[in-house]
Order: sequence, then structure tokens, then C-alpha cells
Amino acid sequence: MRVISSPRVSEQAVLAALRDAFRAPSLHAAPAPGQFTVDLPGGGDVIHYPAVLPHADVYSVKVSPYLPAPAGPAVVTAWTMLVSLSTGQPLALLDASELTVERTAATTVLAADLLLPPGARTAAVIGYGRVGRAHARYLRRLRPGMAVRAFFPRGIDEAGDDVRAAASLEDAVTGADLVMLCTSAAGDVVDPATLPAGTVVTSISTNAPGAREMPPAAVRALDVYVDALTTLHVAADLTRAAADGWDPAAVRGDLSGLLAGHAQGPSGERPVYFRSVGLGIEDAAVAWAALHNDNVMTKGQPR
Repeated sequence: MRVISSPRVSEQAVLAALRDAFRAPSLHAAPAPGQFTVDLPGGGDVIHYPAVLPHADVYSVKVSPYLPAPAGPAVVTAWTMLVSLSTGQPLALLDASELTVERTAATTVLAADLLLPPGARTAAVIGYGRVGRAHARYLRRLRPGMAVRAFFPRGIDEAGDDVRAAASLEDAVTGADLVMLCTSAAGDVVDPATLPAGTVVTSISTNAPGAREMPPAAVRALDVYVDALTTLHVAADLTRAAADGWDPAAVRGDLSGLLAGHAQGPSGERPVYFRSVGLGIEDAAVAWAALHNDNVMTKGQPR
């Protein structure tokens, strides 16, 4: 089994791998599995992200432990294992920390590109850590003509890549065609229902209990899309909205449907909301692409 502690994969390869994975016919027949969490004694947990890549004949699972420390920050890691469905043997174990950032940003931008009109001109990135910066990078690749401004509550020393640092949240969001929420907030950051019709808002939030980046009460006023329908049972804003009477059947589509052209397009009458929580199919696709790249770089020889 190959162990890859520093996997590398290009943005182009990540986008191609995700498109292939979400367009797979098997994903239309059976929705991608979601995620499940195992709580640990004394606190902490391990989130599992399973998936099957039929075209690669591979089963994948990413495990991401969250291990609180008595003094200091919690330990958070992520590892993806790829297993051959022909032999049952593990093919590779990859450190998924950076791959998770890449697949998260690429998934958001793939969806945003499909939901935005061709003439969209301005994007706002709220939260400009490594995940926010990755969102800007992928947007540059798919929508190179869009102006990007970023806001981070603690300030941004250097946005770079032609990204303008906004002085305030309002400055970043006002007039933006796309608002990408990339925070670790446990409460409301932006209310999409207050934005003009057609504005696309994306949210990744975190896996902390109850974490969200927008008020659940706003959901019923939005055209809602998700990375997969299983997200309806995981995303705190959507589960709370459903508990308060919003009908999950109102979701207009998922990423697989958008890529295949089966999902309804935005109505144009309301703001648009894309909610993702991270899926095993994304981890599997990006890990497979990283393994392929590693095999090319090493000519298949053990390192």
C-alpha cells in the first residue's frame, strides 16, 4: 500500500475529478452516502466519509478525528484510504488535510458556476483563511473575469491574486453576484434573504453541532440547492428550517443534478443558496486524482 503524506494534485485535475464523480450514472441511481460520526469517550469524535468510485473500481473512506486537548488546541487530522474493489486490498493511504481544502473549495465553485448567470461580475469571500483563499483560487479558474473582494473580521494583511480586501462585511457583500461563506462561525454571518434576487450564496459551515452561517428562518425565502440530498439531514440550518415547517422537498437540486442538467435552474425571483457539508465522493475523487499524480511523478515506484 502506498502511503502519501504530502499528496499533490492540480486545480484542473481536482475539478475534472469532481465533475466525473458527480456525473457518474450510479450517483443518479443511488445518492452519494453522507457522513457519520462516532463519538469518543471523554469528548471528541471521528467523522467518516465513505464513497464508491465505480469507474475506478475503488472504495474510499476518509476518517477525520477531532481530539480535544486539555491544554491547547484540539488535534484534527484527516486520512483517506483507497481500497480496490477487485482484490479487496488497500491501494493507498493519503493525508487528506490539504486535499479536503481543495475539494471543499472546488465543490463550491463548481456549483456556483452552474448557478450564476454568464454575466456575473463580482464575488465576495467571507472568511479568508486557507479555505477562503482556495475558494478564490478556484473561482479564478472557472470565472477569471469576476472581481473578487474578501472580508475577514480580524483583517486581511494581503489578499493577493487580485483579490481586494473589503473594509467591512457590508462592503464585501453589497452588489456581489456571488457570496461565498468560508467561516467557522457557529452563528449567523449573512442573511441571504436580504440580498437581491438571483444573488448566489454558498455555505460550507463546520461540523460542530448546530453550526451554521445563516439564519434557518431565511431558508424558505431562497432557491435552495445542496451538494447531495443527504445534506438535508446534516446541515444545521436546513434541519432547523425543516423542524420549523420548511419542506425539504422544496430543494431545487443537488450538484449531481446540476452537472447532468436534470436540476431546476434558479427561479430568478429569489436569492439562491447552495449548502455543502463535504462528501466522501469528493474525498474519493480527489484522492484518486492525487494517487494518479503520485504514480506519474514516481513512475509507480515505492517511495
